[in-house]
Amino acid sequence: MLEKILAISGKPGLYKLISGNQRMIIVESLIDGKRGPAYSNEKVIALADIAMYSETDEVPLHQVFENIKANEGGKQVQIDIKTADAKQLQDFMAKALPDFDRDRVRNSDIKKLISWYNLLIQSGITEFAPEEKKD
Repeated sequence: MLEKILAISGKPGLYKLISGNQRMIIVESLIDGKRGPAYSNEKVIALADIAMYSETDEVPLHQVFENIKANEGGKQVQIDIKTADAKQLQDFMAKALPDFDRDRVRNSDIKKLISWYNLLIQSGITEFAPEEKKD
């Protein structure tokens, strides 16, 4: 499912891919459901293509989301990212990904991870693993 969920640089929240061509794509905001264009000059990335740094390797975002889902019982994360201090964020990340790279994963990255996870859960998207392709 994360192949069709997009993050667009400079725009808040996440977007669902509706359709597109070479010059632009049509996206729908997960926040308010409004549709609009995203042009080829904007930095657009699918959540399926994002990974978090760990001490040994890069861990796909879907795996981190699955770990958070297991820790939170499928509910939203209760940390307020606006008032959370560095220790709270680091402790949260240590539960979600115990061997995350503390030097390369910033607190702003953890806040974005929490806000994306909460937005996905709020939108009813709870399956994060990539879809199995049939031969």
